[in-house]
Amino acid sequence: MTTVSSTTKFARRDLLKGGGALIIGFSLSGQGAAPAGPVPRGSVAGPPDAAAVDTWLALHADNTATVYCGKCELGQGNTTGLLQIVADELDMEMRQLTYAALDTNITPNQGATSSSSSIHRGAPQLRAAAAQARDVLLQRAASRLGVQSGSLVVDKGVVSIDGNPSRSVTYGQLLGDRPFNVKFAGSAPLKPASRYRLVGTSVPRIDIPDKVAGKYTHMQHVRLPGMLHGRVVLPRGQRAFGAGAKVVSVDEGSITSIAGARVVRKGDFVGVVAEKEWDAVRAAAALKVTWATPPVLPGNVGLFERMRAEKTTDTVIADWGKVDEAFDKAVHVRSSQYRCPYQGHMPFAPNCAIADVGTDGALVMSSTQDVYNARSMLAQVLDLPVNKVRVKYHEGSGTFGRSCYEDAAQAAAILSQAVAKPVRVQYMRWDEHGWDNYGPAHLAEVKAGIDANGKLIAYEYHGWQHGWTVTSSVLDIALEKPGRERAGGSGSITVNPQSTGSMYAVADRRVISHAVPMAGYLRGAALRSPLDLSFAFASEQTIDELAIAAGLDPLEFRRRNIGDKRWLAVLEAAAKAANWQLSVSGSRRSNAEVVSGRGIGLGTHHVSYGAAVADIEVNKRTGVIVAKRLFGALDCGLTVNPGLVENQIVGQMIQSVSRILKEEVQFDGTGVTSLDWNSYPVLRFAEHPDVVPIVVQRLEEPSTGAGEEVMGATAVAIANAFFDATGVRLRQYPMTPARVKAALSNAPS
Repeated sequence: MTTVSSTTKFARRDLLKGGGALIIGFSLSGQGAAPAGPVPRGSVAGPPDAAAVDTWLALHADNTATVYCGKCELGQGNTTGLLQIVADELDMEMRQLTYAALDTNITPNQGATSSSSSIHRGAPQLRAAAAQARDVLLQRAASRLGVQSGSLVVDKGVVSIDGNPSRSVTYGQLLGDRPFNVKFAGSAPLKPASRYRLVGTSVPRIDIPDKVAGKYTHMQHVRLPGMLHGRVVLPRGQRAFGAGAKVVSVDEGSITSIAGARVVRKGDFVGVVAEKEWDAVRAAAALKVTWATPPVLPGNVGLFERMRAEKTTDTVIADWGKVDEAFDKAVHVRSSQYRCPYQGHMPFAPNCAIADVGTDGALVMSSTQDVYNARSMLAQVLDLPVNKVRVKYHEGSGTFGRSCYEDAAQAAAILSQAVAKPVRVQYMRWDEHGWDNYGPAHLAEVKAGIDANGKLIAYEYHGWQHGWTVTSSVLDIALEKPGRERAGGSGSITVNPQSTGSMYAVADRRVISHAVPMAGYLRGAALRSPLDLSFAFASEQTIDELAIAAGLDPLEFRRRNIGDKRWLAVLEAAAKAANWQLSVSGSRRSNAEVVSGRGIGLGTHHVSYGAAVADIEVNKRTGVIVAKRLFGALDCGLTVNPGLVENQIVGQMIQSVSRILKEEVQFDGTGVTSLDWNSYPVLRFAEHPDVVPIVVQRLEEPSTGAGEEVMGATAVAIANAFFDATGVRLRQYPMTPARVKAALSNAPS
């Protein structure tokens, strides 16, 4: 295990206050150094001034730079892409730049690293700050060299007159280790795409060498001197949202045989600490807790009927034209209901955090995707002022969306505050699985119609789902206010208009979102590409059914109806890569035991464009579906690093295969029963399909999201391929062997 070196040099009080690089005062006006200079990074709580160049960039005397941004590395490679942007604006090399980890005392607040936002929404401020820095440096270089700035060229951070090395100065000589003391408002000119050297190229990821060599410090590797080990104590599997985990009694005597083990309670939160990790694990297992009887959940069997019967809060997402009249005119109409499950984040290594809480402040290290929001919640749990809490980010096991990282951090903080020592908490597998913040279930009813020419003339989508809460289960339980829905509550998720027919030129379209109250269901939160697999699974299967009704190949049908050239471009790119051959879906099925099928689909998350083709095999005897080969095309505007986006497409498609074929949270009337990899299976390495990623580069367009936008298309391409292979529709996923065999046995002969 790795001990963080920056923490071993300081006393506990210094650990809470210290950190960061020293930056001394400097005046660009030539009036001499400022009397006091800025406060060193790390000494005060952030966020720093977003309008200051120094918030985003620090230049060093050795002609290197540290880049500060509000987006964290989750394994998607965004730190590499963001450095490419800065390097291009500054005319520096990648090897000259270092990316600072998120820290509420150091890095700016750019919100959560989520929603495919790192490049889309994280880069513009960083690019503007780098452009302003370059403008300032060129002015200083011109003054130093006695020329107009227009005659200067920059290469690797060396400013020269027409490339003459004898008349040059480095950035480090101009400013090294001193602040810019300059504000910016985006007025400095940005480089045009035609002058990019690094942006648009597949620069290798900066984090991979250490990860391959086993040198990378993940959160699970971090240790502090003198720390204790902690574990949470919870019922096996969460209860209905709103019920929390109400404690009736705790028998602390049940762990007296474990030397040094101690029980900590705060509200209904129960945890244990011990000097040795195994003792903490044993104490958590042995502690006798009586829990109150929870309210009844619908369970898997009654879930969708209960959702459909709820009194909902309805939102009109789209209502264009005269939909009812258009359906009356349609030659062919297809409609059906689709059922989509709860799914979990399920990181391979359960979440982990370390907290060191003293009387004058707290330091918490965790894998949060939003250090500033984490700080706010920790302040609530600890009853401390926000500016007394410092949160430092360490990458954990891969997870996209809101898994239990906040829960682990808050549990560690509660335990540390109680015992006045640093405490490390790692969730057990059953805690991670059973108390995850699940991606909500979804019920869809879709109806669409075409005219005699195969043109889509009417479309209607109704979706039922509950929302999510932005607090953690630990915060709710500890403060004894369980079941709080914040930031919109059940209204925080609505049906995505981008994934429900928007890619087609249909004048008469209606999309209605039905928000189900969250109380009485499972805890919901963001999961990678939230609900987009469900939207595409329902919408794009309906589109395929209309193609069959029109006697058209599904690719040709979409070509006729797409209303946006960028949607058409990704569709054509995926089809070309797959060497798509025109035929009506289902026309190639046979009586063989193992049959093959091919499907196509469109989908997205926010504003990018995704298309997929899937080749699958179905064993009709066993019901097993195997995804053999996938082709995914993505248009995310200006692709900063095509290699990173290709990796993202591969990861998205493999995860989509797992989710569409295998993953479903199991629960009964009491609570969640999916507590391990047997009850919540995921795709194994040996089951991974071959994936062909295609990036549709658009240098002239703004960069948009690239981390989620092919997932829905992949899911429905597999569903459409299943029909092509069998002539049967599956309207519920995951498409498990049991559901496959039931659907085939019930199909008309």
